[in-house]
Amino acid sequence: MKKETDSPVSCRKAAKEDISEVLRLYAQPDLDSGKVLSLSNAERHFERITGYPDYAIYIASCEGKIVGTFALLIMDNLAHMGSPSAIIEDVAVDPEWQGRGVGKLMMKYALQICGEKGCYKAVLSSNLMRERAHAFYEALGFERHGYSYRINAQPGSPPDAPQVAHR
Repeated sequence: MKKETDSPVSCRKAAKEDISEVLRLYAQPDLDSGKVLSLSNAERHFERITGYPDYAIYIASCEGKIVGTFALLIMDNLAHMGSPSAIIEDVAVDPEWQGRGVGKLMMKYALQICGEKGCYKAVLSSNLMRERAHAFYEALGFERHGYSYRINAQPGSPPDAPQVAHR
């Protein structure tokens, strides 16, 4: 295992200029099988994301290099006495920097934001096959809780999905 870095790692919101490096981090084989958006498509998505009130892509950098990224969405709620909740998504660390404390720092940073926003919980999901990621999250104090379900929400899949009238 690599030792934690001696150089300071810092986190901040990503800027449009960071998107190509974020895509490089997402190109890892265990994230979407190495497939990523084109830069122009990713930049369009990034512009939409920046329009959400409490949704941002963050980067971790060290020695002038982007070494990690995550997305954080803070949602307002009517339940839970109006306390917001958070979703941490798209966590990636440069393979050369894994095992050096970057992921831990990013999660601490995300949870600090959640605390400042008054979130009653922060959740994330991880593919069942990513056992190293599970061990990492559990070592940080995340607990397995309930079940996570998903469905392909694209038109035409699944074929027997019930049709719902939109108003």
